[in-house]
Amino acid sequence: GLQVILPEYLQEHFVQAALSYIACNSEGEFICKDNDCWCQCGPRFPECNCPYMDIQAMEENLLRISETWNAYNSEFEESDEFKLFMKRLPINYFLNTSTVMHLWTMDSNFQRRYEQLENSMRQLFLKAQKTVHKLFGLSKRCHKQPLIRMPRQRSSNYWLNRIQSFLYCNENGLLGSFSEETHTCTCPNDQVACHGSLPCTVGDGSACLSCAPDNRTRCGSCNAGYMLSQGLCKPEVAESTEHYIGFETDLQDLEMKYLLQKTDRRIEVHAIFISNDMRLNSWFDPSWRKRMLLTLKSNKYKSSLVHMILGLSLQICLTKNSTLEPVLAVYVNPFGGSHSESWFMPVNENNFPDWERTKLDLPLQCYNWTLTLGNKWKTFFETVHIYLRSRIKSNGPNGNESIYYEPLEFIDPSRNLGYMKINNIQVFGYSMHFDPEAIRDLILQLDYPYTQGSQDSALLQLLEIRDRVNKLSPPGQRRLDLFSCLLRHRLKLSTSEVVRIQSALQAFNAKLPNTVDYDTTKLCS
Repeated sequence: GLQVILPEYLQEHFVQAALSYIACNSEGEFICKDNDCWCQCGPRFPECNCPYMDIQAMEENLLRISETWNAYNSEFEESDEFKLFMKRLPINYFLNTSTVMHLWTMDSNFQRRYEQLENSMRQLFLKAQKTVHKLFGLSKRCHKQPLIRMPRQRSSNYWLNRIQSFLYCNENGLLGSFSEETHTCTCPNDQVACHGSLPCTVGDGSACLSCAPDNRTRCGSCNAGYMLSQGLCKPEVAESTEHYIGFETDLQDLEMKYLLQKTDRRIEVHAIFISNDMRLNSWFDPSWRKRMLLTLKSNKYKSSLVHMILGLSLQICLTKNSTLEPVLAVYVNPFGGSHSESWFMPVNENNFPDWERTKLDLPLQCYNWTLTLGNKWKTFFETVHIYLRSRIKSNGPNGNESIYYEPLEFIDPSRNLGYMKINNIQVFGYSMHFDPEAIRDLILQLDYPYTQGSQDSALLQLLEIRDRVNKLSPPGQRRLDLFSCLLRHRLKLSTSEVVRIQSALQAFNAKLPNTVDYDTTKLCS
């Protein structure tokens, strides 16, 4: 109404003065710019934009919210549901946060009480947020900013740690703060009096299977693959296998290599020569394949020994001007059984050694054929099967190359095929201790353990023997299952018993830490 009677040039000044009087209490000039309005304070009223009374009221309101917040948390800790949950927690082993959380989810009453706390806190937090927003708006142009303290939200992780603190850092009337990472307590005023005794940790691997009943800080029993030592679980290590089966010789690598080169009789394993096709030191017609074998018959003569082959040597002689070329194929039977339970020796394949031929100073064409395995390719043997066939060496069409024919393919009767004889065959290696009764005793403990833990000890020992035996398998993409051959032929176990033992070892190995089982190829029936 006043604007109607006021001259036009006074109208804007009038509105400005009215707004300054109402909004700024005549202590400054009311200004609006860029969607924001404020008071431009006069020199006598520098704090005209800062409503101290309103700000103080908001600060007091925020303080009351914080007090209510702390009261809700205290009420939760003092509630019957919280106390009953704490009372039900097991104390005979250490509870990590995951275990406490699992037990939490199993207690429906405690869950409902915690949800009630969360709902109250959520409403209180929203109220605190609104108060803070108002404080920011009121104090936007104050020279001194208000004191704003928002209540700190407490997640479930806070309460999990709080529960651990009640369990393990609550001695002598002092409540500290527990650290699961370091398993230590931080006590009030840096005192150590709040520390309680921590129970042992129960779990997989190196953790305890259970705590000792007389001292819960120490392990009472351990998981598979671990042994109890001074209250701790340490990885169980198999004892030496030498009591059951030997693997090594006293010879050093260089010494062994020298003896093999000299075909020294000190490393010769005396074997029985058997052949229906030929005799040693007798000439024979080599047109057809000849089969011979060297066997030890350990079960009959040497039941307390197993044998390792390091090399093989044959002395082969041909009649003068013979065009025959011997071709040898070798099969190795590790522990006995039929010929089908032998593996073929891959001579000159995939870095496997080749035959070495040495001309002998004799009137006839005699050569020493030597195959040296040494420590790298050594393996178990009971019988060595040797197949000898011959091929005919002839010059090629260009004259500078050799062509080989099978004897039956060579039809020129004028050519002298000649005769052949084998003067001697030697197997080089060494024999090792073998106690079948001791291994049977280990197997017996799988079903009838002597003492607590002796079954695991027997399994671990058998596992070590299995792996060491199979490690001496010949080269190939997969190892041969030599261990089953040992059980089958040297311990005379049935096929079903062998399968049962292998299954028990595989199941036990799967429980051990940091172990990788391997597939094997079946050799023995």
